[in-house]
Amino acid sequence: MTASLTACVALLLSGWISVRAQPLDKVTVAGWSQPISEITNLLAEPDKGFFKARGIALDYVPGTGGGAAIQTLLAGQADVAFTDPASFYLALDKGEKLVAIYDIYPQNVFNVVALKGSGIRTAADLRGKRIGVYSLSSGTYQNLLVLLHQVGLSEKDVTIQPTGLLNFAPLMQGQVDATAATDTGLLVARAKGLGEANVIEVRDQLNLSSDIFVVKESYYERNRPLLQRFLAGYRDSAAWMIARPEEAARIAVSRAINGRDEAVNLEIIKLRNLSSVSPVTEREGLGHFDIEAMQKGADTFRSLGLIARPLAMKAVVRSDLVPARDGAP
Repeated sequence: MTASLTACVALLLSGWISVRAQPLDKVTVAGWSQPISEITNLLAEPDKGFFKARGIALDYVPGTGGGAAIQTLLAGQADVAFTDPASFYLALDKGEKLVAIYDIYPQNVFNVVALKGSGIRTAADLRGKRIGVYSLSSGTYQNLLVLLHQVGLSEKDVTIQPTGLLNFAPLMQGQVDATAATDTGLLVARAKGLGEANVIEVRDQLNLSSDIFVVKESYYERNRPLLQRFLAGYRDSAAWMIARPEEAARIAVSRAINGRDEAVNLEIIKLRNLSSVSPVTEREGLGHFDIEAMQKGADTFRSLGLIARPLAMKAVVRSDLVPARDGAP
């Protein structure tokens, strides 16, 4: 090997080592939940490295609802909030400077469930009833309010009881008459012996996205390239879980706090995969927003008196950092 060739190889190797040695950029996500199986695509990061491949060290902070995720974000304890549109609207209504950057689940997965013998079949039947919610800062609470308001009721007409993540246990034990939940929560409850139940779907009233990624406006302006890589990593993880649900179900056994049963994991993951796609994502790619649906949600919240100010979604909902369909960031 000539001296010049040796020097060239040494230079290339030193450059490769330098690239490999570059530290990862940390991005902390404030979650709405504990590390549960429906977010296996995030929990699988140590196994799959979707974010690491984009130069990102992912951190996840558990929470107790979408509102709690935004509070964690506003407190400076996270960079990105994994939250719901209702919590986003409420924060904007209070004057917070936030931007929605990715539509995680464009389908509304919230519902209200009552046992068959309760006599509760429609939202109007909830008057005077005790209703469980995950927490008062959760999407279950906000979507329950939407459901109530659509039939002329308010939270004054019912008794709302925070029950925690395992909110079907109080229903099965008769401590509440109905519980506000999600499709995956209902699936798990049925597997645990819920029995015959009536399910009132919130999407029949308002098919608003269930969860979105939200950041501070200032963080968005300062960190666009980083957020673009983060969203590409998330898109990769979501696409993997859609394509390989069985593998995700196996990983959830060791990564999710509720993931012991691989068969149940698989059913939960399939439901969450279905909620990740829509006509818009089929056309433009995972994570792209339906601005009209987001605006309808904001207008509905205002018409129902849940927020006071008109909100222009075109000013605060951005898809510019979301990867194009089947494309790199």
